[in-house]
This record gives sequence, structure tokens and C-alpha cells, in this order.
Amino acid sequence: MRRIRANAIAILTVAWILGTFYYLWQDNKPRSAAAGSARSGQRAAGRLELRREERTIPLVVREKNSRRGFDEKAYLSSKLVKAGEDPYRQHAFNQLESDKLSSDRPIRDTRHYRCTSVRYDTDLPATSLIITFHNEARSTLLRTVKSVLNRTPPSLIQEIILVDDFSSDPEDCQLLTKIPKVKCLRNTRREGLIRSRVQGAEVATADILTFLDSHCEVNSEWLQPMLQRVKEDYTRVVSPIIDVISLDNFAYLAASADLRGGFDWSLHFKWEQIPIEQKMSRTDPTQSIRTPVIAGGIFVIDKSWFNHLGKYDTQMDIWGGENFELSFRVWMCGGSLEIVPCSRVGHVFRKRHPYDFPEGNALTYIKNTKRTAEVWMDEYKQYYYEARPSAVGKSFGSVADRVEQRRKLNCKSFQWYLENVYPELKIPEKELIPGIIKQGGNCLESRAQDTTGNTLAGMGNCKGTVNNPPVTQEWVFSDPLIRQQDKCLSITSFSTGSQITLEACNQKDGRQVGNCAPVFNPFIATYHATCQHIPVFLHQCSLQGLAHLWKAYVDFPLEGWLMQKCREELSP
Repeated sequence: MRRIRANAIAILTVAWILGTFYYLWQDNKPRSAAAGSARSGQRAAGRLELRREERTIPLVVREKNSRRGFDEKAYLSSKLVKAGEDPYRQHAFNQLESDKLSSDRPIRDTRHYRCTSVRYDTDLPATSLIITFHNEARSTLLRTVKSVLNRTPPSLIQEIILVDDFSSDPEDCQLLTKIPKVKCLRNTRREGLIRSRVQGAEVATADILTFLDSHCEVNSEWLQPMLQRVKEDYTRVVSPIIDVISLDNFAYLAASADLRGGFDWSLHFKWEQIPIEQKMSRTDPTQSIRTPVIAGGIFVIDKSWFNHLGKYDTQMDIWGGENFELSFRVWMCGGSLEIVPCSRVGHVFRKRHPYDFPEGNALTYIKNTKRTAEVWMDEYKQYYYEARPSAVGKSFGSVADRVEQRRKLNCKSFQWYLENVYPELKIPEKELIPGIIKQGGNCLESRAQDTTGNTLAGMGNCKGTVNNPPVTQEWVFSDPLIRQQDKCLSITSFSTGSQITLEACNQKDGRQVGNCAPVFNPFIATYHATCQHIPVFLHQCSLQGLAHLWKAYVDFPLEGWLMQKCREELSP
């Protein structure tokens, strides 16, 4: 019995020893890439769920071991701001603050909370990211690249193509190729952002292109929602909500989710509120937003669609205006533009250009926007020239090939664009001239309302300047009305002594004061006041009465503007 018990104990001891050795051997055995990736993904997912409660993106550094060939400290230290140097001088933002920040810094998740529950296809296409730059600060360029690698599933990144637009130091780009998936393409001369992007697109190997500025930080799940939209419809060109990275302290600030891209007739881009009808119909905050134009710095597009549309207009120079040309082309040639609210990317917005334009900033922008107007705006280009008279007579090169491209694509008219895409862009009134109306040292101004709710016109001391008068004394001389904001000068009746008021503009209303419209014969001077701060009344026109001698001023005085009109009407 004792022998059996001793044998059993010996067998159990041997089994325990063998089991221990087997466990240790398994634990130290090299894991497969798939298993390691799965475990790593589970750990990352756990951190993601934990951090989402704090609305802060976790730092998930992918393929960290394979970056050991890149010496980040050496890369950054050689280009730090030196003591006593102006940190804004070279890059138009506070480089000192940028250099202090970690290249892997966490940022706040600025998405709507419902975005975290949106699910995307597991077979989304990979994309080639194209980042163009010219003498970018190394700290912002590196942070852009690493934010992409840290916050994007590796399977979605085909490559990151850095297009160095002939920067002063080639190593700004070349050294970054030691980071996985980063490639460097260097121009042999300065080409500008537009042509550089085309060169990057031509060497890209993915079916989807993602254009990104070189001073950005991408947010959590930034790429998936945009790829999803393009996968569902390859003619969509999609952009994220662009958050603000402060140029002073590099704080990451959330942008409004209720904005879209817009512009005025001078082709000046602006962010504007979504129209109320569109806002009311958006019951889901994760729903994409139709936009007339995109800002142009960050967007995703199908490569075949990009090529089909004609890429960029490579006769445009450096930067500026290309976003309008691309936006018009996309809409008018069968595609659409969207802002995807569940995609967020931070961007450093600067107040000036940190680099030189060979022909100057203003002339370059005029050339580029003039090419856009001549090719895409049809008869509406007249309003571009009226809003930007400095463009008249300026050289813009030949646009014959772009006009032919539009013809081959059978694109729609700009009138269609205004009616179906951007009806909020109103056709300007003819001969809109802002200015003031003077009589001696007094100016015509809007006053308090009368008992019927109409605003009265009166006289007051002229304030401000001709170019910058107070709102109450600024008038717009249109054909045939005289306006102040959305109201026009009007008379309460056609009798002498009738008070001058401001009412809702209506060209068919014969009571509204015009530029010598026939209905006002023979009292076209119309306005009479004997002293300050009293209402203005209607009187017969008199070429001798001092109280009838009015002058209208715009950028320069239009001597006797109203009186000249009066003479024309009274002359036989």
C-alpha cells in the first residue's frame, strides 16, 4: 500500500514538473502575426472604450518596433526655434509651442457621441494619403504623419506619399521614409500645391486618394466614415469637419457641426450655416451634409473619378482657387460634395502665408479664380468681375483644354448649379454702389419707427467716414432703388410734405424712391430738411433751393449725383 502511494506521488510530481515546463515553453513561444495582432487589437479596444468616457483619443502606436530606424529626437532637434528667434516668423504659427508637444499627443474626441456607435464595412478600400508641403515645420509635419498612423487601421493605409515641393532641406522629407508606409517624392523645382498634388496622385497605387494638409492631426475613426461614403458611391467627394488647432498654443478646438462651405461672387471662400430647411431635415447628427464647395485642404476621392474629371487644372499656380474649380466640376459633371460629420481632422489655420508666391499672393489668386470663372461660370462670370474688378485685364493663360474637357464630360451649366446646388447665392442687383447721402455737414440716416412700424428717414451729423459710415447712414444706390439693408427709401404718399420712410424693397411699388424714376417727376430731389434731427419730407424739385442740394458719396464724391438726376428728368 505504501509502495502504491509512493508511486502515485512520484507520478503526480513528474506530471506537475512537465506541465510547468510546457506552460513556460508555450508562453515564450513566438506568436503568429495574426494572433499577436488580435491580442493587440483587443487591448487597444479596451483602452478605447475606457477613454471614450473621457472623450479623449487613446494613444495607440502601431508598429512601434519597426520605427526604430527613425531617430525622432535627431530629426526634430536640428530645426528647433533658437533662443531669441521669433517663433512665428518662419511658419506663421508658434513653432515654439509646436516643438514642445509630443508627436504622439492625445487629443479630444470632438465627434458627436452617436458617431461612436456607427458601424462601417469591414472591407473598406485602402487609400493612398497624399501630403504636399513646402518648408513645413518638422514638428507639425511629423505630428501629421504619426497621427495618421496612430489613429488609422493599418489595413486602410496603402501608403503615405509626402510630396516635397522643393523645400530648402531635402531631409525634411527623406528622413521620414524610415517610418513604415511613408514615401517621399521631391520636386526638382517649386511647383505649388496644385501640381504637387497631381504628381502625388499619379504615383499613388491605391484606388482611393486622400489629400491632407501638412499641419493637421486626424481624430478618432476619421477615415472610415469617409471611405464608407465613397465606397457606396464613387462619384462622391467627401471632406471631414475641420477642427481648429490654435496657431498660438496648439490647443485642439472643436468646430461647429452645422457649417458648410460657401462663397461670394468674388470667389472668396467662407464657412456658412447650413440652410434652415436642410438643418430641419437632418434628424440624424451622423448624416452627411451636402456642401456647395469644399475648403480643399482635406478630402477623399476615388482615383478613377479624379482622373475622369480631369484631376486639377495644372495651369493654376501655387495655391488658391483650385477648390472652387474642383467643386464646380464635381457638381456640374455628375458628382456630389459632402461633409461627413463623424470624420474630424484638426488643422492649423494661419493668418498669413508663410511662403512666397512667385507672382505675388494677390495676382496668383486672381489668375487661378479667373481661370475658374472663365471655364465654369458661363454668363455669370460678369458678377465675378464686378465683385473683383482688379481681375479685369489680368493674364490667366489659355483655358481651351479645360473648356474642351468640360464639353467632353457633357457637364451642366452654372445656372443649373445655382438653382440646384447653391440657390442661396443670390444674383447681385445691378449697379450696387454703397455710400452716404449728404447735405452740407449732415447725412441722411434711418431713425426710429413710426406708429405703423415703418422706419423713418431723418437728418443727423455725419459720422465715421465715406468708406466706413455707421449702419444707419450707409446707403446702397441700386437701379432703381436706394437701399439700407433689406429696406428701401419710400414715401407715404405722393403729396408735398409726405414723409420719407424705409419699407420692404419692391421695385413695383411706385412709392419707393428711385434714381429719378419717371413716377417721381417733377420732384426727384425729394428730400428736404431745414435742420438736423428732424424727419425728411417730400417737396417739389428746385434747382435753386439749398435744401435740395444733395450729394451722394461712395469711394469718391459723386458731385451733385441726385441733382444731376434731377436735371436730367426736368430737362425738356
